[in-house]
Amino acid sequence: MTGISAKPGITKPGYNWRVVDIVVAALISIAGGVIFWAWDQMAALVSTPMTAAYPPVTGIIAGGWMIPAVLGMLIIRKPGAAIFCETVAATSELIMGSQYGTTVLMSGLLQGLGAELIFLAFMYKKFNLPASLLAGAGAGLFCGLNDSFLPWGWNIAYEAVDKLAYIAFCTVSGAVIAGALAWIATRGLAKTGVLSAFASRKAASEPVFS
Repeated sequence: MTGISAKPGITKPGYNWRVVDIVVAALISIAGGVIFWAWDQMAALVSTPMTAAYPPVTGIIAGGWMIPAVLGMLIIRKPGAAIFCETVAATSELIMGSQYGTTVLMSGLLQGLGAELIFLAFMYKKFNLPASLLAGAGAGLFCGLNDSFLPWGWNIAYEAVDKLAYIAFCTVSGAVIAGALAWIATRGLAKTGVLSAFASRKAASEPVFS
């Protein structure tokens, strides 16, 4: 996470991680780990009736596990923020005791990557609602692919059409739960003044769609 130079010896401001960026990213990640753990408990309660109705529909609650990726990037606005926050949050979840075991580490990395790629596509210059929704959707897409096709995935045995349905549910869930809620939360935090050290300090007054 070093600076990106346009010319030799010249570093673009805003791309270097400062101490405050690392500290706040860590705090977001730890809070995210607590959210993950709580979401695990909720998922354990609701997944059984959802599975009985139609197993792939469980993907609709997946977005709760992607919030740190989008929130971290919206606040810090530095390359790597989505991957960092999501992966460290998954590590925190594992330490607290996750029912999913060490698979959460790969899930966190891939979900963070899914969100990160969206912000990268916008060259880390767009943090509006559409970018946030797309980032959440990207995290959800990677979550669905991870769960459905990788060796440790939970849905390997699903039929192809059910895998596609699960991936679609995860993508929508990521957009709505992670993307929309993280965007709303960032604007709310900006209003309080706690983001004064970040470019996101003006998030509350930034255009919604441009």
